[in-house]
Amino acid sequence: MLNIHNNLTGNKEEFKPIDGNRVRIYVCGMTVYDYCHLGHGRVMVGFDAIVRYLRYRGYEVTYVRNITDIDDKIITRANELGESIETLTDRFIGFMNEDLDVLSVLKPDIEPRATEYIAQIIEMIETLIGRGYAYPAENGDVYYRTRQFKDYGKLSGTCLDELQVGARIEPDEMKDDPLDFVLWKGSKPHEPSWVSPWGQGRPGWHIECSAMSTSLLGNHFDIHGGGMDLLFPHHENEIAQSEAATDEPFVNVWMHNGFLKINTEKMSKSLKNFLTIREILALDSNRQRMGEILRFTFLLSHYRSPLNYSDSSMENAKLALKRIYLAIHKFEQSGFASAGQSDARYVEKFRQAMDDDFNTPEALSVVFDCVRELNRSMETESSAAAGRLFDTLMEMTGALGIASLDAAQFLGVENAADDGGAIRQLVVQREQARRDKKWALADDLREQLVGLGVEVEDRPDGTSSWRKL
Repeated sequence: MLNIHNNLTGNKEEFKPIDGNRVRIYVCGMTVYDYCHLGHGRVMVGFDAIVRYLRYRGYEVTYVRNITDIDDKIITRANELGESIETLTDRFIGFMNEDLDVLSVLKPDIEPRATEYIAQIIEMIETLIGRGYAYPAENGDVYYRTRQFKDYGKLSGTCLDELQVGARIEPDEMKDDPLDFVLWKGSKPHEPSWVSPWGQGRPGWHIECSAMSTSLLGNHFDIHGGGMDLLFPHHENEIAQSEAATDEPFVNVWMHNGFLKINTEKMSKSLKNFLTIREILALDSNRQRMGEILRFTFLLSHYRSPLNYSDSSMENAKLALKRIYLAIHKFEQSGFASAGQSDARYVEKFRQAMDDDFNTPEALSVVFDCVRELNRSMETESSAAAGRLFDTLMEMTGALGIASLDAAQFLGVENAADDGGAIRQLVVQREQARRDKKWALADDLREQLVGLGVEVEDRPDGTSSWRKL
């Protein structure tokens, strides 16, 4: 059975979809005013792996991931650049898609933009006003009565009395209570706005997701996800709005990615350690290879665990991923054929790991056990066993969205089968690494050569000889 940690209850629970085999999942996507950073990448890869595995397990998944295309930061950036909101957001949506494609993140089934759901947002706000959970102010704003929702804080454990300490009403706000939050913002000069019963204005951030998710997935659906930074107040406010408007439970399972740090520090522009996905991709002339290494770095940590990104974490991911590609390349060069079936031992262990709250680190350990046995089987020339293990490896990596690139290209040895030039280059690189006492790099290069069917013999003078096996 599949068990998922539910942040609403704080427990790991057996997952039971509301509607038979159908799974409806909503994940908070990007606010598109800048390039995607590594934190965005971790969330998108994490939930991509979750959705991939749900489908691998046979669930019929409807995956919705929204785009926030109207927001204070978007308006500020567009004004700074002297361009329209649409021009700005369309450009960064394009950049987002480019980055996520390189990370092998599949497109969601539905990707709504907030500005496409203004009518549904207004309708939900009208319902909340009619039920006494919201009120219009004289300045054109509409606010949610936070204290009116008796279950407020059930996701985050937040206590309203504790929030009251230090809370205050800003000069441009007309709240009845400092804890109330905005649903609709009255228009200001030089801002985009839409017609509403309360005058020209635009939606607040929290109401956008409530309106989009319930419109597309129904009032009550299976899974809602996002980064841990969204748990409060965004997701807490979504629950308050949605359940007050519908009189139904909003979401059964709440899932959140752990925080990401850079070299043990919080990622921040003020600390000058703010890294975008495309900055990382530019570190390798082969963007696809670097994208897969970054994806693999994310998967090496459990999605709920804090992740510390560093050069060494990327290097470790690269070395580990090379082991998989070396086995694939060796099989492709061996002349062995696919068996057309998987090894049940590894598939069962893989599923047990992923069924335990999508434990990708444990699942990857099963992948590497399979890699080791595949290499041994090819050395003993057991064609049937090698073919079966290769099929198993590709099944598991496919479920995780890794090892989908051409193995020779990933390893940088496209021409090795045609002549010895690439092999000689690797041998020379390894000799230099040994002279520099970079033993991990030298070992990695030896593994690459072994994967190409090359035996290396080190001489006392520091040089090496090699031969094709």
